[in-house]
This record gives sequence, C-alpha cells and structure tokens, in this order.
Amino acid sequence: MDAREQKELEPSSSSPQWFATTHWSVVLEAGAAASPKANQALEKLCRSYWLPLYTYVRRQGYGPHDSQDLTQGFFVRLLRSNSFAGVAPEKGKFRTFLLAALRHYLSDERDRERAQKRGGGQVLISINEEEAEQRYLQTPKVDPEPEKTFDRRWALTLLEEAMGRLEQEYRSSERAEIFAHLKGFLSHEARVGDYDALGPKLGMSPNAIGVAVRRLRERYRECIRLELAQTVASPQDLDQEMNYLFSVLSG
Repeated sequence: MDAREQKELEPSSSSPQWFATTHWSVVLEAGAAASPKANQALEKLCRSYWLPLYTYVRRQGYGPHDSQDLTQGFFVRLLRSNSFAGVAPEKGKFRTFLLAALRHYLSDERDRERAQKRGGGQVLISINEEEAEQRYLQTPKVDPEPEKTFDRRWALTLLEEAMGRLEQEYRSSERAEIFAHLKGFLSHEARVGDYDALGPKLGMSPNAIGVAVRRLRERYRECIRLELAQTVASPQDLDQEMNYLFSVLSG
C-alpha cells in the first residue's frame, strides 16, 4: 500500500468523529473515571513529551539528576491522579495543559522541599539520564526562556515522531531504500544534478524522482498533522497548533 492509498483509508482530519478517537480526546472523555484505554493513551502522550518536559525543567536551573527525578515524579503524579476532570474538551490542548501542570508540580516540590522522595521510587516512564542530557544539550538555544525552550523542543520532538511514522510507512510498503535516499530532500531543496545522480541507484528517471520527492513531502506534512492531532480535541485546535508549530520552528 502506498502513501496515497493509505491516506484514502484514513478518516478525514476535519471529521469530529475522528477527533473523538485521538489520544488526548480519549483522556479527556475518561475524565475522573478509571479507564485502561485512557491510561494507555495518556502514557503514549507522555512518552512523546518527556524530552520537552525535561528540557523545561533544566532551563529552570535544575541539574541533570534533579531534572530527571522531577520529570519522573511529575509523570507519577500525572498518571496516577485525577488531573483531567476539570479540563474542558473545547479548551483542551495537551501541550498547554501539560506545561501548566508541570509548573504547578514544580511549585509544590519547592514548597515541600522533599527532593529525595520525588517519584516515590516509582518509574512509569523510562528516562535514560545520559540520553536525556545529551539530547537536551542538542536543543538549539534560540531563546533562554524555559517556556520558549519547551515549545522549541516540543516542535522538534513532534517532527521526530512524524518522521518515524513516515519511515515506518515506507518500510511497511517495502520502499525503505527510496526513503533512505530521498529523506534528505525533506529539509532542503534538490541541487542541480541531484536527481540525475540518484537515478541509477534507484532505477528511476530524474522526473520520477522529482515526483517521489513531492509525494514524500506531502506525506510528511500529513504525518505531522496526524501526530499533532493526537494532542488536541478539535479540528479548530489542530489548525491553530499547526500554525503555532511552524511559527516556533521559524522563530
């Protein structure tokens, strides 16, 4: 199945029915009620957001070890407590909810001064301290403000998730080699002669490669939209978040 065929089988991202099944919508619908499906959806979201959260905590002035503990402790509270009963679906964007909840958690931790008991020894989201710090240091220091750094890391993480989705689609349709050769054109335009040089490697004409690159870019944008849609509750929120995502990346 190619990307176009798969797209035809997917529900429209403008359909309210489709938004009822996104990760964040499932969490909001569960609210105060215990729900294995909601817990699974929330855990999936948290696994995608641990690096932006860790980056935010580090920019608050905490060291690597404390930041890991605080991020882990925050996940414990989030996944074990009734944090969503008061979140209205029409106002629900996971990114904004998560950052507000993290600020509240950090404030509580400062007041309690119980750094040695953060997380209660419970590990719900696996965080490798060395990996976390390495990836934190790779985050572009465009702005020193923690909130803007969080948004920047959030945007980059979402692009990574979308790229992973796109690569998996190409692997599943036995086009891994095409993806490997063409993915570089997602971040830069082809130079004169690039398609000619690739032709013998892929057994394709330069014109065919140009068409493949265009389709790859279109599907990448769709994958970004699909990943982002998992964190909002309505088509209107999705459009707003898409615009905000690209404003963060271009800032």
